[in-house]
Amino acid sequence: MPLDFTKYFVTVPTEFKLRNNTGCSWKVTVKLMNGRVTLDQGWATYVAVQPIKIGYMGTFKLLTLDTLKVIIFDDDGIEVVNKCGKHDEAFSAKE
Repeated sequence: MPLDFTKYFVTVPTEFKLRNNTGCSWKVTVKLMNGRVTLDQGWATYVAVQPIKIGYMGTFKLLTLDTLKVIIFDDDGIEVVNKCGKHDEAFSAKE
């Protein structure tokens, strides 16, 4: 994400919840790297669980100061319906 993303925060959180279009959430850590805000630990698990492929596009919408809504579109521009699959509980966000 561009560094301009940080203008919405007094301090950038070290962790975000990613919420998909079916209401499931995953925790990911955040760090600044090469002038960008990057999703770190937990992102690979999220991608592995979701039906995300090369060529797909994702959008991120800030819902709260620690929650991003993630919407994934396939290569035809159609929104992908995400599922709450089984994944490492260490990265699952408890509500």
